Parts: sequence; structure tokens; C-alpha cells
Amino acid sequence: MATALVVEWLDGLTHGRRLSPHTLRAYAASLHGFVGFISTHIGGPVRDATLAGLTQSDFRAYLAHRRTDGLANISVAREVSALRSFFAWTARRHGLVCDGLVGLASPKIPRRVPRPVTPDDALALAEAAGETHDEAWIAARDTAVLLLLYGAGLRIGEALALTGAALPFGETLTVTGKRNKTRVAPLLPQVRAAIEAYVALCPYATASALPLFRGARGGPLAPELVRRAMAAARTALGLPASATPHALRHSFATHLLARGADLRSIQELLGHASLSSTQIYTAVDAARLLDIYRDAHPRA
Repeated sequence: MATALVVEWLDGLTHGRRLSPHTLRAYAASLHGFVGFISTHIGGPVRDATLAGLTQSDFRAYLAHRRTDGLANISVAREVSALRSFFAWTARRHGLVCDGLVGLASPKIPRRVPRPVTPDDALALAEAAGETHDEAWIAARDTAVLLLLYGAGLRIGEALALTGAALPFGETLTVTGKRNKTRVAPLLPQVRAAIEAYVALCPYATASALPLFRGARGGPLAPELVRRAMAAARTALGLPASATPHALRHSFATHLLARGADLRSIQELLGHASLSSTQIYTAVDAARLLDIYRDAHPRA
């Protein structure tokens, strides 16, 4: 049955490719939803032979159905990506080939240019985040996390995955990123000092196997708490909603590019698998230059 194939595929993704829990949940929802739709569409159970016999019209009907749920292009593109991944696996693992998926168009997604904050605003956000707490160690924690995101270009998940094994700090930090790939990130003296100040105040142990950044009750710090601290800080400073924790990572890359760093180096520092992911920052820098031109040129 198709449902059993989906479960087997998801299990392989969980233990093989080590995808993020968010991606796994999205893939599971997509494929189980797809099988449910096809069952209703054909008026019966979805067997292996049913999957092999699906036509492009069947896939289009499913995507049209998902459009009625209000899905935007980016979500529809993810649905197509999940379907392609699943059917590539069925062909490779079980010899179940579905020609109906061949040529199915995925909607084009315009690439959004990241909106970085200025260097001064990045530092101000980190300081303001700490000022929203009465407890000194929590204030020091939030400042340290945000400085780490900006100073080293980390994703929020990478920062919160750090353990006490990272101590004592040197000039660099080994980071585990997507798909368990590791990279070396620079640790600026200001960032190192902020984290050490937090560690000195933290009431919980910093053993090598325990999370470095803790919640108020001692458990791992939740990403949502960092986002809330950032939201409160940007509100206090009058900054736009685009000033998110991830925007600090964008700012790290954009500011390096503006100071002359080459794309390959920025790619390594960010942990991007492909240079194309890093090239978006050239558009950010070009946008900044256009703003300067429009503000300064008498004919602009």
C-alpha cells in the first residue's frame, strides 16, 4: 500500500539523510496528504500500481486542490519537491516508476533579497535584548546569543545546539550545521567576552554534554525565546519586523562583502553547500549602493 511506502521513505530520511525535524514534518504532511487526496480522487485505496499509473493530470489536480487551501507559490514548490523526492526513492528502492511526474512544472519562486541591519543596529539589538530582563544571567544570555548570530554568522539552531564542550573558547568555534556538516567560525573577542560573561552568571552547570544556552528552568533554550527577545528589542529601538535573529546572519554576510571579503570565503563561513546560495548577498550590496546613489545624486 502507498501509505506503507511513505512510512518507509520517511524512516529512511530520518535515519539516513538526517533532515531537520521541520523538513521531515513538512514531507510527512505533504505525502500523507497526497495519498489521501489520490484515494478520494480515484475512489478507492492507493496501491503501488495506482502510484505507478498516475498521470500528470492527477498531479495537477492535487496541486490545484492544495491551491484552494491558500498555498502560495513557495509552498506549492515544496509540495512538488517532496513528490519528486518520494518517487525518485520508489524508483530506486522498489522499481516503482511514475512517468506522470515527468515534466510537472514547479512554480518559479522569486528570490527575496535579505534585509540586513546596520552594524550599529546589530549591536544595539543585542544590548537591548539583554535590557528586557531583570535576571542578570538571562539578560547576559540573550545578549550573548544575538552577538553570536551576528559576530559569527550562525543560524539560530546552530547557536542553540552548542554544548559545554565548546568551552573554553579560543579564536574559533566548531559549528555543526545542516545535515551534520561542521565548519569553523571565527569568534570575535567581543562575542567571546559576552558568552563568557553569561557562563559566569548562569546558575546551571556547563558540562560538555549539556546545552550551553539554558532556559529559565535549566532546559535547552528554545528558539522562540530568542525570537521574542529580538522582537522586544527591535520594538524598543523602532526597527522594522524584518530585524529577526536570522537577519543578523544576513547582516554578517552583507557586512563582510561590503568590506571586501570574497564570496568563496563567505560561503565557507556561512556553511552554504552551494555558492549560488551565497551570491544573493551581492544583490544586497548592490541595493545598498543604489540607495546611496539615489540619496546623493542630484538627478536621482
